[in-house]
Amino acid sequence: QVQLVESGGGLVQAGGSLRLSCAASGSFFVINAMGWYRQAPGKQRELVAGISRGGTENYAGSVKGRFTISRDNAKNTVYLQMNSLKPEDTAVYYCNANIVGTYTSARDYWGRGTQVTVSS
Repeated sequence: QVQLVESGGGLVQAGGSLRLSCAASGSFFVINAMGWYRQAPGKQRELVAGISRGGTENYAGSVKGRFTISRDNAKNTVYLQMNSLKPEDTAVYYCNANIVGTYTSARDYWGRGTQVTVSS
């Protein structure tokens, strides 16, 4: 069974930095795209950043220039370096990965989320 486990969330002051990690475990063939989404209270879940298996990155306009997504394919892990954090970045951050199973076709998996709180 495939699992995504996030870590690295927490409370930080505005202007500070946090680094999120998400590791995939279990039995699977290959991980395609990986990404980070976030959901603030009362708002819909939104894409923050995504990265292809080959390393092509894309970002939401609100985080471009402040956040950096990266991945380590050997460790089945995706990272999100968040700098110059703002109170409006406060949300639960979810890891997402499109994974081809050992005996199944590609599907999306989600982590359980990690809380990021930015104080002003």
